[in-house]
This record gives sequence, structure tokens and C-alpha cells, in this order.
Amino acid sequence: ARAAAAPLPTGLRLELVDPGVDPPAQGPPAGGTQPAALTAEAAASSAVNADLADLGASVIPALTKEQTERDLLESRGVDQAAAAKPYIGPRPRIVTRKGWGADEKLREKNFVYTKSVRAAFVHHSASGNNYSCGQVPSLLRSIYRYHVKSSGWRDFGYNFAVDKCGNIYEGRAGGVAKPVLGAHTLGFNTNSMGVAVLGTYSDANPPKAAVNAVARLTAWKLGLYGANPRGKAVLKSAGSNLYRKGATARLNVISGHRDGFATECPGGRLYGKLGSARDTSARYQGR
Repeated sequence: ARAAAAPLPTGLRLELVDPGVDPPAQGPPAGGTQPAALTAEAAASSAVNADLADLGASVIPALTKEQTERDLLESRGVDQAAAAKPYIGPRPRIVTRKGWGADEKLREKNFVYTKSVRAAFVHHSASGNNYSCGQVPSLLRSIYRYHVKSSGWRDFGYNFAVDKCGNIYEGRAGGVAKPVLGAHTLGFNTNSMGVAVLGTYSDANPPKAAVNAVARLTAWKLGLYGANPRGKAVLKSAGSNLYRKGATARLNVISGHRDGFATECPGGRLYGKLGSARDTSARYQGR
């Protein structure tokens, strides 16, 4: 007789996630036709990046350090001749939500902001490492659908994602230069940003390109808000399994997920590279 199958663990749930189809490559429309109009949700998601790229752009282009400094001073109405150069890294190339094919109708309509970005929390996605970088848009769409449909979050949880080739992607909608409230580090989502490196880095070393992308991204984004990548940030906990609600935490400006919440994330091998990322990020800022 056939042996009885072992019972499944209590509470086990299987989630099948359809990543949908890849967006069409951006370029001039065929036959001289006009490009398809953006939906209201897609237009809103793109418009918050209007100072950085054209409406409907798939990519926010990189800037040199000099261009980035000039744009920052101009946005603040500062006389460039009289001002000291800000500590900010060159703006990196960022693939927008349109670029990876985010379905803007999935997320909640409105954007939610905090006051500043004083810290960056680095994560790994705890997914496979054998993906090709051409597959990343589908990976992001899968994570997005899981966060919204399965977990009940308002949008993609992380503010940014980084792949093993060093490409940087816009995560949660609201504007890549703005202090968008994410859902990445329970207790410390306010006045911070979350960056997920795609893959699992408990036993595998993160690629140098990915660590460098974290450094480039944080040098720019933290620089917009005057944060030193080698410094400390004082944050008030909203409640986590490490810090009770209302407790004050003094954390590295570039921290791992595990620094604010008891978890293995971002994996021991990636966590061990954060010191290098801090130093590189600070150098990009000119410190």
C-alpha cells in the first residue's frame, strides 16, 4: 500500500504570481503614428519625475557630478558663484516604473511622503540569483504584484531596486528625488529609503556592480538631503522587534535591514559589504 503523504505545515499558502508582459521598447512610433496616451495613473506616476525626465520616459538619464550640483543649487535658488559645492554624488541612470512595466492601476492612487531622507536601508529580495538582467522587469512586476495583491500594501515596498548588473530601478511611486514613504523596514520607514538588491546573499557574494550601484544611488539620493554616507542617523522607531515604539535608534546612515528589524536580510555576505558601500558613496559625494 502507498504510504500516506506527510501533512503540509499549518498555514502554508502558495502564491502564483503572473508578472505580465514586458513593456514595449521606447523609441519613435512605427509608421509616424503618435505614441499611445498614458493612462491617468501612469501620467501621475511619471509627472512626479518631470524635473528629471520627459513625461512617459522609460529612463531617467545620468548626470555628471557638476550637472547634479548645479541642478541642486538651482532648485534651491542658491547663487552658484557664492555657494560652496554640495556633498552630492552624480545622479545615476534610473529605469522608471514605466521602463519596467509597472501596472499603475494596481497601486493606491495617492502618493505619501515623509519629511526627509536621513538613512538608507539595504535589503536583498531573497529570490534567485540566476536571473538574467533582461529578466529584471518581470521580476520587479512579480514583486510588485506580490506586495500589493498578496501582502495588501499600497504599492511596491522598496523605494529602489538594484540588479546584479548594477542597474537601478524606481520602486515605489512618488518621485525618485522625493522623500517617498516606503514599506521596507518595519519601524523605520519614516525619513528613510529602502533599496533592494535582487537576489539572495546569505551565502553568495553580491556582485561588485550591485554594491557599486548601491553606493552611486545613495551618494545621490542621500546627498539631496544632506546626509553623510559614513555618518549616523538618529531615528525614532514606530515599533519593531528590535526597537519599541517611540525608542530612539542611532543607526548608520547606510544600514542593513537587520539593523532596524531582527531578520537575516540583507544576507550576511551583502551586509558585510555595506562598509565598502559607505566609503564609496562618501567618495562619490566628494567627502
